[in-house]
Order: sequence, then C-alpha cells, then structure tokens
Amino acid sequence: MACSRTCSRILGLSLGTTALFAAGANMVLLFPNWEVTYLLRGLVGRHAMLGSGLWGGGLMVLTAAILISLMGWRYGCFSKSGPCRSILTALLSSGLALLGALICFTTSGVALKDGPFCMFYVSSFNQTQGWKYGYPFKDLNNRNYMYDHSLWNSVCLEPTKAVVWHVCFFSTLLCISFLQILLVVIHFFNSFLGLFCSLCEKS
Repeated sequence: MACSRTCSRILGLSLGTTALFAAGANMVLLFPNWEVTYLLRGLVGRHAMLGSGLWGGGLMVLTAAILISLMGWRYGCFSKSGPCRSILTALLSSGLALLGALICFTTSGVALKDGPFCMFYVSSFNQTQGWKYGYPFKDLNNRNYMYDHSLWNSVCLEPTKAVVWHVCFFSTLLCISFLQILLVVIHFFNSFLGLFCSLCEKS
C-alpha cells in the first residue's frame, strides 16, 4: 500500500510538470516569432487559438495531478479515505487527465496534418494573383510538407519560419500529451493495485 502511495506522489508530480510544459508550449504558439502583433491582428491559427494545451493538457491534467498528489500524500480530506473513496477519486482524476490529454493529442495531430497558418502566394483560375492568409499545406495531394523541407521556406511568406515554429511546438504538444496518456494508464493500474493491497490487508 505504501508503494502505491509513493507511486501516486511521483505520478502526480510528473503529470503536473507535463501540464505546465503543455500550457507553456501552447502559449508560445500564440506568439509566432515572439511577436504579439499576429495575435492582436487575429492572424493566429485556429489550432493554437483553441488552446487545447492550456485547458486540456494543461488545466485539466494539472487538476487531476493535484488530486493524485493529495491521494499519495494522504493530505486533507484524503488522510483517512477508505478504499472505495480512493478508487472513485482515482477514476475521476484518471478520467479527467485522460480526457484533457486526448483532446490535446488530437488537436496537435490535426494541427500537424493541416500545417501552419501563414501568408502565402495564390494564383486562381481567373489569373488573379496575390497573397493571403490561410493553410497552404492543407490541400497538398502528393507532397507532405513535414518531410519536404524545401517547402518550409518557399511557401510561407509571413510569419518568417512559420513552418518550423508550427512543427516544433505542436510536435512538443503531441509528445507531451502522449506521455500524459501513458502516465494516466500507469496511475489507473497503480490505483487498482493499491485497492487490491488494502483489501488484502483487511482480510
């Protein structure tokens, strides 16, 4: 039982740390090239504006991490909680963290698939040409911008290095949310192990 509580403390701390990193990565995505002008002009992509790293992989996971840590340290209302109360809290915290991490993971995956929101050159059938903001890599049929680095600096005019910024931080969010999912699964099994041990001790 003591081993299970120690594991909960470690998992709570780990989840809390990943939540802060997820929130930080999403915040950076709101300020391409560290400039606030794009956000003020409404020229930030919808995936970043959705803020799944802030409220999903961030706030929801952080809330679950606090609950898990309180259970591990037996602090406050968890100091004398029985096995049923502990497992219900574990299920609640696991579900909350898993939902937040999955939302962040899915949004990051879609964002990487669609590509960055940037200014790019367009040429329509009626010969009108110009520049506009949008997702230039979204409808590429035969080329994947993730692997074709020649497209990274030739398509997006503004912000500069928009592709690098987008790929770097959404990949970070994707990895963080995947790690969060793994930690939640470990916590789920750890909670049931703790319940089993406590029932064995009472029998």
